Amino acid sequence: MTKPVLNRRQLNRATLARQWLLERVEVSPLEASEHLVGLQAQLPAPPFIGLWTRLRHFHHQELLHLLQQRKIVRATLMRATLHLVSAADYLRFRLALQPALTRSLQSFFRRGGDPAIQAAVVEEARSLLREGPATFAVLRQRLAERFPELEPAHIAYLVRMQLPLVQVPDQGAWGFSHNPHYATAFDWLREEGEPWPPEEGLRLLVRRYLAAFGPASLKDLQTWSGLGNLKPVLRSMRAELHLYRDEQGQELFDLPDQPLPPADMPAPVRFLPDFDNVLLAYARRERILPASYRQAVLLPPGRVLSTILVDGFVAGTWTIQRQHGHSKLLITPFATLSADQCDELLAEGERLLTFLSPEAEAERAEVEILKPP
Repeated sequence: MTKPVLNRRQLNRATLARQWLLERVEVSPLEASEHLVGLQAQLPAPPFIGLWTRLRHFHHQELLHLLQQRKIVRATLMRATLHLVSAADYLRFRLALQPALTRSLQSFFRRGGDPAIQAAVVEEARSLLREGPATFAVLRQRLAERFPELEPAHIAYLVRMQLPLVQVPDQGAWGFSHNPHYATAFDWLREEGEPWPPEEGLRLLVRRYLAAFGPASLKDLQTWSGLGNLKPVLRSMRAELHLYRDEQGQELFDLPDQPLPPADMPAPVRFLPDFDNVLLAYARRERILPASYRQAVLLPPGRVLSTILVDGFVAGTWTIQRQHGHSKLLITPFATLSADQCDELLAEGERLLTFLSPEAEAERAEVEILKPP
Protein backbone atom coordinates (compact mmCIF):
# COMPACT_ATOMS: atom_id res chain seq x y z
CA MET A 1 0.00 0.00 0.00
CA THR A 2 1.28 3.48 -0.89
CA LYS A 3 2.45 5.42 2.15
CA PRO A 4 1.27 9.05 2.45
CA VAL A 5 4.01 11.61 1.78
CA LEU A 6 4.58 14.37 4.32
CA ASN A 7 6.38 17.48 3.14
CA ARG A 8 8.75 19.60 5.22
CA ARG A 9 6.12 22.03 6.48
CA GLN A 10 3.79 19.19 7.46
CA LEU A 11 6.59 17.57 9.45
CA ASN A 12 7.42 20.94 10.97
CA ARG A 13 3.87 21.51 12.20
CA ALA A 14 3.63 17.94 13.51
CA THR A 15 6.84 18.45 15.47
CA LEU A 16 5.73 21.82 16.84
CA ALA A 17 2.38 20.39 17.95
CA ARG A 18 3.97 17.49 19.82
CA GLN A 19 6.64 19.70 21.33
CA TRP A 20 3.98 22.16 22.56
CA LEU A 21 5.50 24.95 20.48
CA LEU A 22 2.29 25.82 18.62
CA GLU A 23 0.45 26.54 21.84
CA ARG A 24 1.54 26.46 25.47
CA VAL A 25 -0.13 23.74 27.52
CA GLU A 26 -1.38 23.46 31.08
CA VAL A 27 0.51 20.50 32.56
CA SER A 28 2.91 20.03 35.46
CA PRO A 29 6.70 20.10 34.97
CA LEU A 30 6.77 16.41 35.91
CA GLU A 31 4.23 15.51 33.22
CA ALA A 32 6.09 17.70 30.73
CA SER A 33 9.43 16.03 31.41
CA GLU A 34 7.86 12.65 30.65
CA HIS A 35 6.00 13.76 27.53
CA LEU A 36 9.18 15.34 26.15
CA VAL A 37 11.22 12.25 27.13
CA GLY A 38 13.55 14.43 29.15
CA LEU A 39 15.08 17.86 28.72
CA GLN A 40 18.64 18.29 27.50
CA ALA A 41 20.62 19.56 30.49
CA GLN A 42 24.25 20.06 29.48
CA LEU A 43 23.91 23.40 31.28
CA PRO A 44 21.68 23.86 34.35
CA ALA A 45 19.41 26.67 33.08
CA PRO A 46 18.21 25.45 29.63
CA PRO A 47 15.67 22.88 30.93
CA PHE A 48 13.93 25.65 32.85
CA ILE A 49 13.74 27.81 29.71
CA GLY A 50 12.58 24.80 27.69
CA LEU A 51 9.65 24.33 30.07
CA TRP A 52 8.86 28.06 30.22
CA THR A 53 8.53 28.23 26.43
CA ARG A 54 6.14 25.24 26.39
CA LEU A 55 3.99 25.58 29.54
CA ARG A 56 1.34 28.19 30.29
CA HIS A 57 2.14 28.68 33.95
CA PHE A 58 5.62 27.63 34.97
CA HIS A 59 7.69 28.88 37.90
CA HIS A 60 11.26 27.72 38.21
CA GLN A 61 10.74 26.86 41.88
CA GLU A 62 8.40 24.05 40.79
CA LEU A 63 11.22 22.27 38.99
CA LEU A 64 13.68 22.94 41.81
CA HIS A 65 11.22 21.37 44.23
CA LEU A 66 10.86 18.25 42.06
CA LEU A 67 14.66 17.91 41.93
CA GLN A 68 14.93 18.17 45.71
CA GLN A 69 12.14 15.60 46.10
CA ARG A 70 14.00 13.20 43.78
CA LYS A 71 11.01 13.13 41.41
CA ILE A 72 13.20 14.51 38.59
CA VAL A 73 16.90 13.74 38.21
CA ARG A 74 19.83 15.01 36.16
CA ALA A 75 21.73 12.15 34.61
CA THR A 76 23.56 10.91 31.52
CA LEU A 77 21.14 9.22 29.12
CA MET A 78 20.29 9.75 25.43
CA ARG A 79 23.31 10.37 23.20
CA ALA A 80 25.47 9.98 26.34
CA THR A 81 24.54 13.54 27.34
CA LEU A 82 23.00 15.05 30.46
CA HIS A 83 19.22 15.22 30.68
CA LEU A 84 16.59 16.07 33.24
CA VAL A 85 14.14 13.18 33.34
CA SER A 86 11.51 11.97 35.76
CA ALA A 87 12.74 9.45 38.29
CA ALA A 88 10.22 6.98 36.88
CA ASP A 89 11.57 7.42 33.35
CA TYR A 90 15.13 7.01 34.55
CA LEU A 91 14.22 3.63 35.98
CA ARG A 92 12.31 2.73 32.80
CA PHE A 93 15.01 3.68 30.32
CA ARG A 94 18.47 3.58 31.94
CA LEU A 95 19.26 -0.08 31.26
CA ALA A 96 17.80 0.11 27.75
CA LEU A 97 20.18 2.98 26.97
CA GLN A 98 23.32 1.29 28.32
CA PRO A 99 24.47 0.16 24.82
CA ALA A 100 24.49 3.81 23.71
CA LEU A 101 26.68 4.74 26.68
CA THR A 102 29.03 1.83 26.05
CA ARG A 103 29.20 2.80 22.38
CA SER A 104 30.12 6.36 23.36
CA LEU A 105 32.85 5.08 25.67
CA GLN A 106 34.30 2.89 22.93
CA SER A 107 34.31 5.74 20.42
CA PHE A 108 35.95 8.09 22.92
CA PHE A 109 38.71 5.60 23.77
CA ARG A 110 39.40 3.56 20.67
CA ARG A 111 41.92 1.30 22.37
CA GLY A 112 39.34 0.26 24.94
CA GLY A 113 41.34 -1.44 27.68
CA ASP A 114 41.29 -4.54 29.79
CA PRO A 115 37.61 -5.35 30.55
CA ALA A 116 38.58 -6.79 33.93
CA ILE A 117 40.32 -3.56 34.94
CA GLN A 118 37.39 -1.49 33.67
CA ALA A 119 34.98 -3.58 35.73
CA ALA A 120 37.22 -3.14 38.76
CA VAL A 121 37.23 0.66 38.28
CA VAL A 122 33.42 0.77 38.12
CA GLU A 123 33.09 -1.43 41.20
CA GLU A 124 35.59 0.69 43.13
CA ALA A 125 33.65 3.84 42.19
CA ARG A 126 30.44 2.21 43.37
CA SER A 127 32.11 1.35 46.66
CA LEU A 128 33.41 4.89 47.14
CA LEU A 129 29.96 6.36 46.51
CA ARG A 130 28.45 4.09 49.14
CA GLU A 131 30.28 6.35 51.59
CA GLY A 132 28.18 9.24 50.31
CA PRO A 133 27.85 11.52 47.26
CA ALA A 134 31.11 12.88 45.87
CA THR A 135 32.27 15.26 43.16
CA PHE A 136 34.01 13.86 40.12
CA ALA A 137 37.19 15.69 41.12
CA VAL A 138 37.28 13.62 44.30
CA LEU A 139 36.30 10.40 42.56
CA ARG A 140 38.91 10.88 39.85
CA GLN A 141 41.67 11.52 42.38
CA ARG A 142 40.84 8.49 44.51
CA LEU A 143 40.41 6.18 41.55
CA ALA A 144 43.65 7.40 39.94
CA GLU A 145 45.49 6.44 43.15
CA ARG A 146 43.95 2.97 42.98
CA PHE A 147 44.50 2.52 39.20
CA PRO A 148 47.66 4.48 38.29
CA GLU A 149 48.00 2.59 34.99
CA LEU A 150 44.92 4.35 33.58
CA GLU A 151 44.61 7.93 32.39
CA PRO A 152 42.47 10.04 34.77
CA ALA A 153 40.31 11.19 31.83
CA HIS A 154 39.66 7.58 30.87
CA ILE A 155 38.73 6.72 34.44
CA ALA A 156 36.25 9.58 34.69
CA TYR A 157 34.53 8.83 31.38
CA LEU A 158 34.44 5.11 32.09
CA VAL A 159 32.62 5.70 35.38
CA ARG A 160 30.18 8.17 33.80
CA MET A 161 29.24 5.74 31.03
CA GLN A 162 29.20 2.43 32.91
CA LEU A 163 27.92 3.26 36.40
CA PRO A 164 24.34 4.58 36.68
CA LEU A 165 24.75 7.95 38.39
CA VAL A 166 22.63 11.00 39.15
CA GLN A 167 23.75 14.47 40.11
CA VAL A 168 22.71 15.61 43.58
CA PRO A 169 20.87 18.95 43.47
CA ASP A 170 22.36 21.76 45.54
CA GLN A 171 21.75 25.45 46.17
CA GLY A 172 22.65 26.60 42.66
CA ALA A 173 20.19 29.06 41.14
CA TRP A 174 19.13 26.42 38.61
CA GLY A 175 19.49 23.43 40.91
CA PHE A 176 23.14 22.55 40.32
CA SER A 177 26.54 24.15 40.82
CA HIS A 178 29.40 23.84 38.34
CA ASN A 179 30.97 21.04 40.41
CA PRO A 180 28.03 18.85 41.48
CA HIS A 181 28.12 15.79 43.68
CA TYR A 182 27.15 12.41 42.25
CA ALA A 183 25.28 9.49 43.79
CA THR A 184 24.58 5.99 42.52
CA ALA A 185 21.25 6.26 40.77
CA PHE A 186 19.42 3.16 41.92
CA ASP A 187 20.33 3.89 45.56
CA TRP A 188 19.25 7.54 45.17
CA LEU A 189 15.93 6.39 43.68
CA ARG A 190 15.37 3.34 45.87
CA GLU A 191 11.93 4.53 46.99
CA GLU A 192 10.82 4.94 43.35
CA GLY A 193 11.14 1.25 42.52
CA GLU A 194 13.41 -1.01 40.49
CA PRO A 195 14.91 -0.45 37.00
CA TRP A 196 13.01 -1.95 34.08
CA PRO A 197 14.46 -4.78 31.99
CA PRO A 198 16.10 -3.39 28.83
CA GLU A 199 13.63 -5.00 26.40
CA GLU A 200 10.57 -3.47 28.07
CA GLY A 201 12.24 -0.11 28.46
CA LEU A 202 13.31 0.01 24.81
CA ARG A 203 9.83 -0.55 23.37
CA LEU A 204 8.37 2.14 25.61
CA LEU A 205 11.25 4.47 24.70
CA VAL A 206 10.39 4.12 21.00
CA ARG A 207 6.71 4.86 21.59
CA ARG A 208 7.49 7.86 23.75
CA TYR A 209 9.95 9.22 21.19
CA LEU A 210 7.37 9.01 18.44
CA ALA A 211 4.75 10.70 20.63
CA ALA A 212 7.09 13.64 21.23
CA PHE A 213 9.04 13.82 17.95
CA GLY A 214 7.24 11.76 15.31
CA PRO A 215 6.67 11.05 12.52
CA ALA A 216 10.31 10.03 12.35
CA SER A 217 12.65 7.63 10.59
CA LEU A 218 14.81 4.83 11.92
CA LYS A 219 17.86 7.10 11.53
CA ASP A 220 16.08 9.85 13.47
CA LEU A 221 15.36 7.49 16.35
CA GLN A 222 18.94 6.24 16.40
CA THR A 223 20.32 9.77 16.24
CA TRP A 224 18.16 10.93 19.15
CA SER A 225 18.81 7.94 21.39
CA GLY A 226 22.42 7.19 20.50
CA LEU A 227 21.44 3.54 20.10
CA GLY A 228 22.38 1.57 17.00
CA ASN A 229 20.63 -1.32 15.25
CA LEU A 230 17.06 -0.40 16.21
CA LYS A 231 15.66 -1.80 12.97
CA PRO A 232 14.56 -5.10 14.61
CA VAL A 233 12.69 -3.17 17.30
CA LEU A 234 10.76 -1.10 14.76
CA ARG A 235 10.12 -4.22 12.69
CA SER A 236 8.57 -5.93 15.72
CA MET A 237 6.35 -2.88 16.36
CA ARG A 238 5.41 -2.28 12.72
CA ALA A 239 1.85 -3.58 13.02
CA GLU A 240 1.04 -1.02 15.72
CA LEU A 241 2.55 1.97 13.88
CA HIS A 242 1.41 4.28 11.08
CA LEU A 243 3.77 4.60 8.13
CA TYR A 244 4.57 7.65 6.01
CA ARG A 245 7.32 8.84 3.69
CA ASP A 246 9.10 12.15 3.48
CA GLU A 247 9.78 13.99 0.23
CA GLN A 248 13.08 12.14 -0.17
CA GLY A 249 11.26 8.79 0.02
CA GLN A 250 12.49 7.88 3.49
CA GLU A 251 10.13 5.77 5.57
CA LEU A 252 8.68 7.48 8.64
CA PHE A 253 7.05 5.81 11.64
CA ASP A 254 4.36 7.21 13.91
CA LEU A 255 1.87 6.26 16.57
CA PRO A 256 -1.84 6.18 15.71
CA ASP A 257 -4.03 9.20 16.52
CA GLN A 258 -1.18 11.70 16.78
CA PRO A 259 -1.62 15.33 15.70
CA LEU A 260 -0.79 16.22 12.09
CA PRO A 261 -1.75 19.91 11.81
CA PRO A 262 -2.14 21.54 8.40
CA ALA A 263 1.05 22.89 6.90
CA ASP A 264 -0.29 26.45 6.88
CA MET A 265 -1.23 26.53 10.56
CA PRO A 266 0.15 29.75 12.11
CA ALA A 267 3.10 29.23 14.45
CA PRO A 268 3.99 31.82 17.11
CA VAL A 269 7.55 32.97 17.73
CA ARG A 270 9.35 30.94 20.36
CA PHE A 271 12.66 31.14 22.22
CA LEU A 272 14.49 27.81 22.52
CA PRO A 273 17.35 27.34 25.02
CA ASP A 274 20.84 26.03 24.36
CA PHE A 275 20.85 22.33 23.40
CA ASP A 276 17.07 22.06 23.04
CA ASN A 277 16.23 18.48 22.08
CA VAL A 278 13.97 19.52 19.21
CA LEU A 279 17.14 20.51 17.31
CA LEU A 280 18.94 17.27 18.19
CA ALA A 281 16.26 14.63 17.76
CA TYR A 282 16.60 14.00 14.02
CA ALA A 283 19.22 12.78 11.57
CA ARG A 284 17.74 15.28 9.08
CA ARG A 285 17.06 18.51 10.94
CA GLU A 286 15.57 20.50 8.07
CA ARG A 287 12.04 20.07 9.44
CA ILE A 288 12.94 22.78 11.97
CA LEU A 289 16.52 23.91 11.28
CA PRO A 290 17.12 25.08 7.68
CA ALA A 291 20.31 23.58 6.25
CA SER A 292 21.67 27.04 5.44
CA TYR A 293 21.64 27.97 9.14
CA ARG A 294 22.98 24.73 10.55
CA GLN A 295 26.60 25.88 10.91
CA ALA A 296 25.47 29.06 12.68
CA VAL A 297 23.60 27.06 15.34
CA LEU A 298 25.48 23.77 15.77
CA LEU A 299 29.03 24.70 16.71
CA PRO A 300 32.02 22.46 17.45
CA PRO A 301 32.61 20.73 19.74
CA GLY A 302 28.97 19.82 20.32
CA ARG A 303 27.70 23.33 21.16
CA VAL A 304 24.08 24.16 20.32
CA LEU A 305 23.13 27.83 20.57
CA SER A 306 19.90 29.33 21.89
CA THR A 307 17.58 29.97 18.96
CA ILE A 308 14.41 31.77 17.93
CA LEU A 309 11.62 30.16 15.94
CA VAL A 310 9.78 32.30 13.41
CA ASP A 311 6.97 30.65 11.45
CA GLY A 312 8.04 27.41 13.10
CA PHE A 313 11.63 27.35 11.83
CA VAL A 314 14.94 28.45 13.36
CA ALA A 315 15.45 32.03 12.22
CA GLY A 316 18.20 33.34 14.48
CA THR A 317 19.93 33.09 17.83
CA TRP A 318 19.62 34.93 21.13
CA THR A 319 21.73 35.62 24.18
CA ILE A 320 21.50 37.66 27.38
CA GLN A 321 24.10 40.17 28.49
CA ARG A 322 24.17 41.33 32.11
CA GLN A 323 26.34 44.19 33.30
CA HIS A 324 26.03 46.56 36.25
CA GLY A 325 22.40 45.71 36.96
CA HIS A 326 21.46 45.97 33.31
CA SER A 327 20.01 42.94 31.46
CA LYS A 328 19.79 42.96 27.70
CA LEU A 329 18.36 40.19 25.55
CA LEU A 330 20.05 40.34 22.16
CA ILE A 331 18.35 38.67 19.20
CA THR A 332 20.39 38.03 16.05
CA PRO A 333 18.12 37.09 13.12
CA PHE A 334 19.63 35.30 10.16
CA ALA A 335 17.54 37.28 7.67
CA THR A 336 15.42 40.42 7.63
CA LEU A 337 12.19 40.04 9.62
CA SER A 338 8.87 41.76 9.08
CA ALA A 339 7.68 44.49 11.43
CA ASP A 340 5.03 42.16 12.86
CA GLN A 341 7.60 39.42 13.49
CA CYS A 342 9.89 41.91 15.24
CA ASP A 343 7.04 43.13 17.44
CA GLU A 344 6.15 39.57 18.38
CA LEU A 345 9.78 38.74 19.20
CA LEU A 346 10.16 41.87 21.33
CA ALA A 347 7.05 41.03 23.35
CA GLU A 348 8.03 37.39 23.84
CA GLY A 349 11.59 38.45 24.67
CA GLU A 350 10.35 40.73 27.42
CA ARG A 351 8.40 37.85 28.92
CA LEU A 352 11.52 35.67 28.79
CA LEU A 353 13.57 38.36 30.53
CA THR A 354 10.99 38.58 33.28
CA PHE A 355 11.14 34.81 33.75
CA LEU A 356 14.94 34.73 33.87
CA SER A 357 15.24 37.87 36.03
CA PRO A 358 12.16 38.22 38.27
CA GLU A 359 13.72 41.36 39.69
CA ALA A 360 13.88 42.88 36.19
CA GLU A 361 11.41 45.61 37.14
CA ALA A 362 13.93 46.89 39.65
CA GLU A 363 16.74 46.95 37.13
CA ARG A 364 17.16 48.16 33.59
CA ALA A 365 16.14 45.43 31.16
CA GLU A 366 15.59 45.55 27.45
CA VAL A 367 15.28 43.46 24.31
CA GLU A 368 17.16 44.39 21.17
CA ILE A 369 16.96 42.91 17.69
CA LEU A 370 20.28 43.21 15.89
CA LYS A 371 20.78 43.47 12.15
CA PRO A 372 21.22 40.17 10.30
CA PRO A 373 24.90 39.25 9.76
